[in-house]
Amino acid sequence: MKRTDPNTLEFAVKALESQFGNLGRVKERIKNHHIETPSWGYGDSGTRFGVFRQPGVPRNAYERIEDAGVVHKYTGVAPSVAVHIPWDKVEDFKALGDSAREQGLRIGAINPNVFQDQDYKLGSLTNENPAIRRKAVDQISECVEIGKAVNSNLLSLWFADGTNYPGQGDFRRRKGYMLEGLGTVYDAMPGGMRMLLEYKLFEPAWYHTDLADWGMAYSAAQRLGEQAQVLVDLGHHPLGANIEHIVAFLIDEGKLGGFHLNDKKYADDDVSVASFNPYQMFLIYNELAAAEDDPGTRSDIAYMLDQSHNIKPKIEEMIQSVVACQTQYAKALLVDRAALTDAQNNGDVVRAEEILQDAYQADVRPLLARVRIEMGLDPDPVIAFRESGYSEKAARERQGAAGQVTLGG
Repeated sequence: MKRTDPNTLEFAVKALESQFGNLGRVKERIKNHHIETPSWGYGDSGTRFGVFRQPGVPRNAYERIEDAGVVHKYTGVAPSVAVHIPWDKVEDFKALGDSAREQGLRIGAINPNVFQDQDYKLGSLTNENPAIRRKAVDQISECVEIGKAVNSNLLSLWFADGTNYPGQGDFRRRKGYMLEGLGTVYDAMPGGMRMLLEYKLFEPAWYHTDLADWGMAYSAAQRLGEQAQVLVDLGHHPLGANIEHIVAFLIDEGKLGGFHLNDKKYADDDVSVASFNPYQMFLIYNELAAAEDDPGTRSDIAYMLDQSHNIKPKIEEMIQSVVACQTQYAKALLVDRAALTDAQNNGDVVRAEEILQDAYQADVRPLLARVRIEMGLDPDPVIAFRESGYSEKAARERQGAAGQVTLGG
């Protein structure tokens, strides 16, 4: 890594303006495009085979929020942190919210964990045992109350519920249990809160998953009401799935609530966003940017990272991922929408694709550096963080760091 050269930066930004026109509005939209980081991404994590420990990782929820504040400090666009309950459970959530504000943050999505308890071996909301279903409803409802305490308006739900073998459970009965439990929680939510329903094709259930794809999540959200929407995790699809098409469909239905941003090569690998398939990420952002330009389209979408940072240093990886999102969003904002619509209307397939390629192949790194300078930030956030000495300080001060923290969704 090397620092941005100021002379080269200005020349490159002018070159972009000569190709794509005035970038003033593009820069403002980049500055206001916020990416939420996950508390669980700051702790030690690994795979089912073992945990890869790093020095200086947080030991509790307060230190995880402190690290999230550092990511926001160097990116300027990560002003919220998602929490996972009970991993981030504290005695006083108001105090946790106050601590976040001291770091320039707010508490974002509340994520209940109803998959690790031994009672949930055969399901949580879909368990045949009514006492276990009640326990799961109570745990999720507790997160609604936590949301109220920290002024969060997002309840993010992922379920490991499913079966491993044919005949293990009744599909339709389990569907009924799921809707009944979600309905109870939905009725307990305050008016400004949204329920985001995540789905997953497989794992840990190998035969069927109760919310296996976007259609099932969409159907449940439709049944529940306007405050329920779908959460798209980029890793939770079959290989080759056209995620940008799914995104466009959900936007048009007013049911796209948010993202868990990551990437994959084989299955739900939870690797750095846009690290393997940046063009897919660009095409997804192309649909999102187009929706933002449409005044008649609902686009209050939550963007959240959900990655397994088990090899890279945690904070550097978070910064790198936020920048990766900014990069593809910036490219999507360069798409000439009027020209694209004209090409589509005239059946000019080659021209339409070339318009997208012009934006995708643009080098927007100088533009992003210019945006950071205008925000009073260092143009090179990863380098600036490394030079700060924060990692070394944390390694000295934090002893007895917490063990594995892994999110199943």
